[in-house]
Amino acid sequence: MELAVWAEKYRPQKLNEVINQKHVVERVKAFVKEKNIPHMLFAGPAGTGKTTIALCIARELYGKEWRRNVLELNASDARGIDVIRGQVKDFARTKAIGEVPYKIIILDEADALTPEAQQALRRTMENYTNVSRFILICNYSSKIIDPIQSRCAVFRFKAMSDEDVKKFIDRIVKQEKLKITQDAIKAIIYIAEGDLRRVANLLQAASALQTKITEDVIYGVASRAKPADVKQMLELALKGKFEDARKKLQDMLLKQGLAGSDVIAEIHRQIYSLNISEEGKVQLVEKCGEYEFRISEGGNELIQLEALLAHFLLFGKGLKK
Repeated sequence: MELAVWAEKYRPQKLNEVINQKHVVERVKAFVKEKNIPHMLFAGPAGTGKTTIALCIARELYGKEWRRNVLELNASDARGIDVIRGQVKDFARTKAIGEVPYKIIILDEADALTPEAQQALRRTMENYTNVSRFILICNYSSKIIDPIQSRCAVFRFKAMSDEDVKKFIDRIVKQEKLKITQDAIKAIIYIAEGDLRRVANLLQAASALQTKITEDVIYGVASRAKPADVKQMLELALKGKFEDARKKLQDMLLKQGLAGSDVIAEIHRQIYSLNISEEGKVQLVEKCGEYEFRISEGGNELIQLEALLAHFLLFGKGLKK
């Protein structure tokens, strides 16, 4: 099976199958029952079910012929005003096929639309409300202009809890008959950060490499630094063992091939578990932000991360005085 297929394979087909998001599903069900949905704006983190719920709405309204009445576009690919004036407008002004008197237009990643395209979309939403409904999907609702937001029922999605992610993992493991350790499950939950799409992709990639999925395999396919390794590196620096900390860093960057931005993100997460004062954590988090910015601006990853470790060492020496 091709990579990234499991995310689609385990996508819920009905609203009742959606994991969590009960505060959204209950409201949406009421609209679907009346067969009269408004324009809707789905906003929230990636992998939390926004596109899934939009497709479930279409299936429950139109049945097996739902594809004939639904236009699904990814606005990050088609983000200009020409697409709104052309493809979207042409579809929006035609009548629906079947009992439901309107079509549905799903615009995924709508926050990538240009301001001009959003203004054109606003007029299209106004003019063709009788025969079309729009479902806009985005990560950041603040990037959608106010006139569009005021025309939509806004639904805000929450990141999945660890329990929800574990249920999803158990479901895939059972159906695919995978062998997986508890440490690997904890690693997936830690890496996924509530993104079920990432969970499915991690499991599929890991299962393709080994018959038994372990913590090391998960961090390997995710190309992420192991929290224990990063914490050990920071503790070595705080104790003044700079050479040992530097070797640990070089191992992550050069041997494991990890990106500097991923390492610094894990450093940021591990600072809060260090046995230092709150004031110290604040100072080190500030330094993390500074060096993350330097890397994003093109600074050499190894040099910048070694400089950050030097700050940890100097901070540690300050504690001993």
